[in-house]
Amino acid sequence: MKFKGFYRADGKVGARNLVGVIPSVICANDVAQAIVGQVQGCVGFFHHQGCCQLPPDLEQVTKTLIGLGCSPNLGAVLVVSIGCEGTDHESLVRTVAATGKPVEIIRIQDLGGASRAIAAGIDLAQKLCIAISGEQREDADISRAIMSIKCGASDTTSGMASNCVIGYVADRLVDAGATVVFGETTEFLGAEHILARRAANREIEKKIYEIVERMEKRAKSLGCDMRKGQPTPGNIEGGLSSIEEKSLGAIAKSGTRPIQGILEYPEMITTQKGLWIKDTPGREPEILTGMAACGAQAMLFSTGRGAPQGFPSMPVIKICGNPETYERMSHDMDLNAGLIINGQKTIEQVGEEALAKLAAVLSGEMTKNETIKYFHSVDIYTLGPVI
Repeated sequence: MKFKGFYRADGKVGARNLVGVIPSVICANDVAQAIVGQVQGCVGFFHHQGCCQLPPDLEQVTKTLIGLGCSPNLGAVLVVSIGCEGTDHESLVRTVAATGKPVEIIRIQDLGGASRAIAAGIDLAQKLCIAISGEQREDADISRAIMSIKCGASDTTSGMASNCVIGYVADRLVDAGATVVFGETTEFLGAEHILARRAANREIEKKIYEIVERMEKRAKSLGCDMRKGQPTPGNIEGGLSSIEEKSLGAIAKSGTRPIQGILEYPEMITTQKGLWIKDTPGREPEILTGMAACGAQAMLFSTGRGAPQGFPSMPVIKICGNPETYERMSHDMDLNAGLIINGQKTIEQVGEEALAKLAAVLSGEMTKNETIKYFHSVDIYTLGPVI
């Protein structure tokens, strides 16, 4: 199987050819947003971090922004700096430029304020868009794909249908030599021993238990048991009785192949192949940001109750396990796995449809959340307080 993508100077293949406008700090969001709103072909990453944080979190934010900038789906990058932020915006520019893509930076304070920065940013963004606009798609083997996976707004049909479809696709991609990344460490609880059995070696097996324990300890440090927040009220209303039941359904989307390793939240995929875990929370803005930052060109997203949102630079394909939800939210859902629940199709049949949809989206077909620009929720997972 092949797809048509944009070959980058660093050897990666992109599914989109966008100019990424990256604010290095929350204080630069409004300027970045004004630039994106004016220049066709730009997407923005309007996060809420970058200042008044402890050093480990500032490092995590910097590395995540670097990962977003290095994404193969971006053909060029404009960094918007306030000038006094805690993130290392110079490292951001240097590292992204090292991939071979055009990079520019504006500094709001140095330029004399917001209005002048917006004007300068529009000019630079326009230049970057024109510079990459002539690039053409070329054939790429599916082994060049990096697919991320997630489930959200889950109900009982998620674990019975849509998660199973994604698991089928995950196995097919791994067997074809591609890379698949899944996360949501909070949704391993009660099923971590099943994942651990699939670890490629004892070190990875140990690490799976470690990231689950680490996530639980974070909640306990605030005097809470994380199981009191999982399943969510929506999950419970959708028929999920416990975190163990939710986790058993959630891990089904990872398929059956061996787990090759664990990525920390800001880490990028370089040469890794096969099935990988990224240590992330379950909430959409943070995990989608983390997956895009690892270099994933697209995501398969399972839902039962209906989660419509996407991500600016990474197309998110919504696979709905609930036939009633699919009919009600057909303008947001890309694929109907509810046909499995109705007995009209098998997991394998819908799985092949999902694989074909993925190849089409990697080749340029838009997802439904892309067409309506429902993709502005971006945030970075951090550990400490804002100070």
